[in-house]
Amino acid sequence: MERFNLTQMKSGEQGTVSQIIGGFGMQRRVESLGVRIGVNIKKISSQFMRGPVTVQVGNTQVALGFGMAQKIIVEKI
Repeated sequence: MERFNLTQMKSGEQGTVSQIIGGFGMQRRVESLGVRIGVNIKKISSQFMRGPVTVQVGNTQVALGFGMAQKIIVEKI
């Protein structure tokens, strides 16, 4: 199965979060936004040149910083 981070996905693509790379603080921060391992996620948009990445988790849209989005590994559906 294909695995890549959120910054490598194209807008409109969906996947399942398979790994969150980072320490306890990073994992707590993204979990508070609803991004957890096993959750389906859809990339809505990203800004040019390392801007924020907007994703949809359930019915909620969340903007993640570029560095944070690089640490979220997704398996493409």
